[in-house]
Amino acid sequence: MQRPRVVIAGTHSGAGKTTVTLALMAALKAKGRLVQPFKVGPDFIDPGHHQAVTGRPSRNLDGWMLGEAVNRSIFSRASADADLSIIEGMMGLFDGSSPLHEKGSTAELAKQLNAPVLLVIDGSAMARSAAAMASGYARFDPGLSVQAVLFNRVQSEGHFRLLRDAVEAETDLMVVGYVRPDASVTIPDRHLGLRTAIEQGQTDLYDRLARSAAETVDLDRVEALARSAGDFVVDFTAPVTGGQLSQVRIGVAYDAAFCFYYQDNLDLLEAAGAEIVRFSPLYDAELPEVDLLYFGGGYPELHGDALAGNVAMRTAVRQYAEREGAIYAECGGLMYLTQAIRDCDGRRHEMVGVFPAEAVMRKAGLTLGYRTAAVTQPCLLGQPGTSLRGHEFHYSMLEPKDTLHYACTLSDAEGRSIGQDGLMVGNTIALYSHLHFGSRPEAVSTLVTAAHGSRTRRTSVGKA
Repeated sequence: MQRPRVVIAGTHSGAGKTTVTLALMAALKAKGRLVQPFKVGPDFIDPGHHQAVTGRPSRNLDGWMLGEAVNRSIFSRASADADLSIIEGMMGLFDGSSPLHEKGSTAELAKQLNAPVLLVIDGSAMARSAAAMASGYARFDPGLSVQAVLFNRVQSEGHFRLLRDAVEAETDLMVVGYVRPDASVTIPDRHLGLRTAIEQGQTDLYDRLARSAAETVDLDRVEALARSAGDFVVDFTAPVTGGQLSQVRIGVAYDAAFCFYYQDNLDLLEAAGAEIVRFSPLYDAELPEVDLLYFGGGYPELHGDALAGNVAMRTAVRQYAEREGAIYAECGGLMYLTQAIRDCDGRRHEMVGVFPAEAVMRKAGLTLGYRTAAVTQPCLLGQPGTSLRGHEFHYSMLEPKDTLHYACTLSDAEGRSIGQDGLMVGNTIALYSHLHFGSRPEAVSTLVTAAHGSRTRRTSVGKA
């Protein structure tokens, strides 16, 4: 499959690959190109900014969670009508699930898609040393095609010439330009990463990024690099379908407090016969008429007052659960379904109260890593023996107020057991893990079937 594509990789976390990626996407879109965005690894914030820039949903690709065949299939479907695809890497180019192999890394993904790599180097405090760094990254894995370099945080054209001349004299890599340090095009960050696109709102940030890249980056070279991508074969798989069940409606919580969703999770649900209906736990006074509620992750701890103050919505969700309505929640959604959230200042905010626990924010002690959730109790995700892959990324912890019941056991990327996940009460399941349904598409049919059954049960309860 020959489709123009390029992987934007950093030498390390913090090298500036997200700023560079957004600048390139914005500049190429300004040239009239249809740019399809992708993100390597388990991330929700960067894809939100990708979509805001390009106007197209960004897709996550991940060697550990999804594997080569699924990654290729997702890429091929999403890029079919695009002029080129830009794939933002994660962490450093070779960082993944282990220091001993490439699984889950940007390098692995670039090889799966047979895509050239554009390496982002922070050039702010070096000159000839940039050549040594670029050479090392380009030669580390002979199976990887690192072809070009872009320097970030370079103040002047003169400094850039020093860096360019060193790299081009000592290596066979192409230098496509540089990006200046500029506070006006910097997205603020917080405890889980950058501020989200939904919080950023309608600003001219992306326009400024586009102008910045157009001034100092050779965009024609970037496009030529993308067109140099080699071929690869895709084994297409049939989408999950809903069978003979009538269509169900799934209410997806979506606002500044809940905006962490894999686009392919939503697409798989729709392919299985679900209509996605968005609602806001922050602002709506009532639930839409739906057969399953889906609460994704986000920042509920930053909106504790507003969530607590919307008593009508909290009551509606609790009553929906009590009527045996199906609810699936992850991370921030789990926190919302507890009795309360205690924020980093120790303030307590009343929440829905489905689970007898409080979610307590910590200023340190990040829980982070790939996860496999294995079902041990029949639940919305399937029968015992079903397993899905995902990741955890949170600072909060649960403080139980009564016995908690779990539907899954949890293991890390190396298969080590690390406890339980999947709090379960009635027809509600909530995990700290963010699961990618592409790792087990059959679970989507189970969710849609559960939604259909939820409609029947709630109707019966309502008549009783």
